[in-house]
Amino acid sequence: MAGVMGGRKRRLVLFFLTVVSVLSFYILCVNLEIHVPWHMADRLARIHHGNGHDSSPEPSRDHWIHTPPPAATLDPTLVSGSTVVNEHTSAAHVKTATKPRVATTTTRTTTETITPAKKSSDPPPLLGDRTLESKPAPDAKDDAKPTTKESNVQPQLPSTSAAKTTEPPYLGDTYATEEDIPLQTDCPDSITRRVTSTDLADRFLRHVPVLQWAKSTTPDQYERLSQYPGAHGWGVVDYKTLVATLSVLNSSANWQMFDDWNQRSNRSQCVRCAVIGNGGILKDSKQGREIDRHDYVFRTNGAVIKGFEQDVGSRTTHYTFSTNTLRNSMRSYAGQGYRGPPVSEETRYVFLPDHDRDYLLMKAAATHTPVERGPEHSDSPPNYFGENVSASKFKMYHPDFIRYLRNRFLRSRTLKTRYKDIYRPSTGAVMLLAAVHTCDQVSAYGFMTPDFRNYSDHYYDSTYHAVGFFINHDLRMEMSLWQQLHQARLIRLYMRQ
Repeated sequence: MAGVMGGRKRRLVLFFLTVVSVLSFYILCVNLEIHVPWHMADRLARIHHGNGHDSSPEPSRDHWIHTPPPAATLDPTLVSGSTVVNEHTSAAHVKTATKPRVATTTTRTTTETITPAKKSSDPPPLLGDRTLESKPAPDAKDDAKPTTKESNVQPQLPSTSAAKTTEPPYLGDTYATEEDIPLQTDCPDSITRRVTSTDLADRFLRHVPVLQWAKSTTPDQYERLSQYPGAHGWGVVDYKTLVATLSVLNSSANWQMFDDWNQRSNRSQCVRCAVIGNGGILKDSKQGREIDRHDYVFRTNGAVIKGFEQDVGSRTTHYTFSTNTLRNSMRSYAGQGYRGPPVSEETRYVFLPDHDRDYLLMKAAATHTPVERGPEHSDSPPNYFGENVSASKFKMYHPDFIRYLRNRFLRSRTLKTRYKDIYRPSTGAVMLLAAVHTCDQVSAYGFMTPDFRNYSDHYYDSTYHAVGFFINHDLRMEMSLWQQLHQARLIRLYMRQ
């Protein structure tokens, strides 16, 4: 009996010492503000809920990069792309239905309002969702961004009949409008005609300008748009630089997306566009010949063509980029054969301006003069677009159009966080939605589909690389939008399944 009592006492003393040690370690961690690694926190949470063993292997470093940890333990420096090259985010960012028009257009401003919906306990559906926010499936990877608690009020699509200021004001629901824009074709099956009978009709504003040019800027317009940062306004560029740049874009070729349409002898009844993303779904797709048969072929960023013509085609009529994504693509994908933008007689270069460096580079390239200042400052003219490129080959997205796309089509929950100023639709998303607003018919290739895990990040990857998610874009929301547009027959999305 004495032995039994002694054994119990020893176990009690051992238990007491264990509890004291755990509490002491916890107090020490709190006082020193030691952060538990996310995989340890997840493991501790499972133990706390009664799962006494962890059968899942510890994730590798690559898994950690591409499968983000819970938002509560996420390091913002990792989110913004310091571990993996994020071709869409610049250091400056971390610090801080339209048809081509004719020469005489009327520009004014109009106000559209996003009306809050009543509280609902049910999550919005993936397809046919009338709100601008979509909730990922429970087993899906979170995009690498901080999240906030669900608001009691969820936004609906903007109302075209309302005339009061949107809250919060940084969304900016006031856009320039261009009236009396004639259709370039009489296409009986155009997106403009089809959209009116779809659930997406309320999202489209036909008169928001897609491109900006010499007549886009006035002191009043600058005052209005200078309050919006990044790609959504002119807050990143001073008035003098803006006027000097846009004055170069002074011909019909600069404000028409398809400036050569009337000169094409083989033009069809409808403007047919192929929009090419760089997704791995295109590898071994054999879609190249079909892509090249379209009237216009849009590409973006690290568009490696040589050696992949059978899958992605060989033509490029419109190349969309920002200065930052262009430079990062040239660094990141040089090993895969990317040397810079495609250069051909039919290629037009469409800037997505999210910094003053875009305005400075465009002006220098179009006038064959050195870049005045900034990261691209040079002693000689830039030669990214060929030595003999003319100003007529350049176009530039209007910040109202990019903000309109964000507000009505891709209004991510990131806008409720402190990262709202660096969030914007991805460069590929802007390109595809610009095509939807200017082409009669759109076929999209190489964009994210629900089975994206089956494919590498890019079609030119020599080994498998999982898709990366970053704070400045909401790729899952974009993927959901492509599904909606496809099911509404507004685009034809290439899918393997």
